[in-house]
Amino acid sequence: MSAPTVLRCAGRPVAHYVLRRATGPGRSPRPYLHPVSTLGGVTVTEQLPADHPHHLGAGVAVPDVAGFNFWGGRTFVRGRGPTVLDNHGVQRHEGFRRRDHGGFVAELSWVAGGRVLLRERRTVSAVPLDDTAWALDLAFSLTNASSEKLSFGSPATNGRPGAAYGGFFWRAPRETAAPDVFGPDAEGERTVHGARADWVALTGRDWTLVFAGATEETRRDPWFVRAAAYPGVGSSLASQERLALAAGATAVRRVVTVVADGRLDRDGAAALVRKAVTA
Repeated sequence: MSAPTVLRCAGRPVAHYVLRRATGPGRSPRPYLHPVSTLGGVTVTEQLPADHPHHLGAGVAVPDVAGFNFWGGRTFVRGRGPTVLDNHGVQRHEGFRRRDHGGFVAELSWVAGGRVLLRERRTVSAVPLDDTAWALDLAFSLTNASSEKLSFGSPATNGRPGAAYGGFFWRAPRETAAPDVFGPDAEGERTVHGARADWVALTGRDWTLVFAGATEETRRDPWFVRAAAYPGVGSSLASQERLALAAGATAVRRVVTVVADGRLDRDGAAALVRKAVTA
């Protein structure tokens, strides 16, 4: 087992990048970030929670790539619902192109069915913002490594409305009370979920996460938000229809996440997003 890569910000460890593959039935092994913490030391990610044991901190996961599951858990099948299938893929860490305490550039292969479907380049940086906040800048490019067109899907495109998860995903820790959710001009899980907004915030007991799409293409993806059932925020690569990727073509996304101590209000969240995206 390789030791995690530790990201530091303002001289403090704030994130661990884990290469260990998740084991057990219904898992889709992949590298991920956990624990991620505020500058004050509050952990703001969760791994292998009892409610969704395939959730792994912060990273990239897709439930349907050409019918293969790179998310974990059951696969939503039209007309059957969530179904246990032997269709789980693996994200293999192939090496680092660059790595230091401020971040890294990693190369990955997405493997399923005995072949490499996708090649990924993942770039992660820890960016200082102020004395109580920093930002995790995560960009990923997925290149179709096969000789044929591939498409990305989600439970939503397969018949389950409101479940368009797949892409960037951050599983936050469960607390006694559900976190509050808001966006630039919206309040509450029902309003923010599925919206196309520049950013969305999740606030817990003593922490705030603000997720911002950092490119035009990323901002066109709707947000996937959960608060009442469990705390998590992600992007939606395939919300209403499948995302097709021709052989050799590349899809690129970038999400910058503000990680702050305390509970930010809307103005505070917006100010830190502006600083983080332009840093």
